[in-house]
Amino acid sequence: MELTVLLGGFALLLLIGVPVAFALGASALATVLYMDLPPVVVFQQLASGMNVFSMLAIPFFIFAGDLMMRGGIADKLVALAAAMVGHLRGGLGQVNIVAATLFGGVSGSAVADASAVGGVMIPQMKARGYAPDYAVNLTANAALIDLLIPPSHNMILYVIAAGGAISVADLFTAGIVPGLTLMLALMVVAWLVAIRRGYPRERFPGWAVLLRLLAGSLPGLMLIVIIFAGVRSGVFTATESACVAVLYALLVTALVYRGLGWAGFTEAVGGAARTTGMVMLIIGTATSFGWLMALLQVPAQTVALMRGITEDPLLTLLLINVVLLLLGTFMDMAPLIMIGTPIFLPVVKAMGMDPVHFGVVLILNLGIGTITPPVGPVLFVACAVGKVSMWEATRTSAPFYAACLAVLLLVTYVPALSLWLPSLFR
Repeated sequence: MELTVLLGGFALLLLIGVPVAFALGASALATVLYMDLPPVVVFQQLASGMNVFSMLAIPFFIFAGDLMMRGGIADKLVALAAAMVGHLRGGLGQVNIVAATLFGGVSGSAVADASAVGGVMIPQMKARGYAPDYAVNLTANAALIDLLIPPSHNMILYVIAAGGAISVADLFTAGIVPGLTLMLALMVVAWLVAIRRGYPRERFPGWAVLLRLLAGSLPGLMLIVIIFAGVRSGVFTATESACVAVLYALLVTALVYRGLGWAGFTEAVGGAARTTGMVMLIIGTATSFGWLMALLQVPAQTVALMRGITEDPLLTLLLINVVLLLLGTFMDMAPLIMIGTPIFLPVVKAMGMDPVHFGVVLILNLGIGTITPPVGPVLFVACAVGKVSMWEATRTSAPFYAACLAVLLLVTYVPALSLWLPSLFR
């Protein structure tokens, strides 16, 4: 009955439109009251969930990405991507995907990518005759690459939810090949759709222009190298790398690109503070919710249930993916990472699956949920930028969505895609 109150109350609150953070906290509080426990334990768990030192990396990475976005790096990355792949069929679509990949190494946020790169690319694509639904679908799906390319603060959340025993450096490294695989898959689909719809290609500007644009983008792209090399080599931790990222972003945007003024700086501070507050509240309430699920032995029951359904590891992984995809349609990534990791990680570890490999699968799976209605925050942002309804975009999203699902299955059943690069660096 306690589990019914917890899960039923949460589902009911979501159905009537209560924000996820408040639905998690209210259902946890209702369950504690039903169990005749002191209500203060909910707030203790909420505070302990946010009071984790490594969690400091999240607001700093958010702030660094916001600074780079407002400091002009998005425009330079789009120009570089246009020179690199604009001459392919459906040129601006290819530019969108490559620019999202480059921007992912700077921001690590899918929503920020949909807003920044989409804000530059979608109006240009519409002006050149590309259908709005095509531009929006490309922007939303390409933004998922940001979740896999370091620095991804969702990977840090996964490490925290897993108890801190997983190397952030290994997880950052493990996401690179799957992220590039997703980029290539989306580029192929964009090319095929562009041929069918008769979209144009852009003129190649020449190697001299390409090299000049690359040189202009290098100060921003060096952030990727600094973060990855620093964390991978052990020079600094993920939290320290986030602080370095902020300092470097300030120097580059204010002194090198000179695109960040006082007004942009204050907007970046305010935006990062609002985003951090929202994320931290979700993490805190999700911690309370997850603590109750552990108290009610949900992880152990889930393991027993899945073993009762099938003992086949391949079918078990497929079942986990289906469950996560369904949950991702109405919940955001942060609470699902905090709640789902303690439930499913013991299941896959019992099958012999590497926790780093599962982390990449989990991030990609929940990322697909961010472009799936009815919630789909990344799709919502892309639709807002492109000024189309979510239904209009979803009607023609099947080829891009299929590409994401194909890459998810590939990453799930081919562990080497995730584990080869970390083992090489070790």
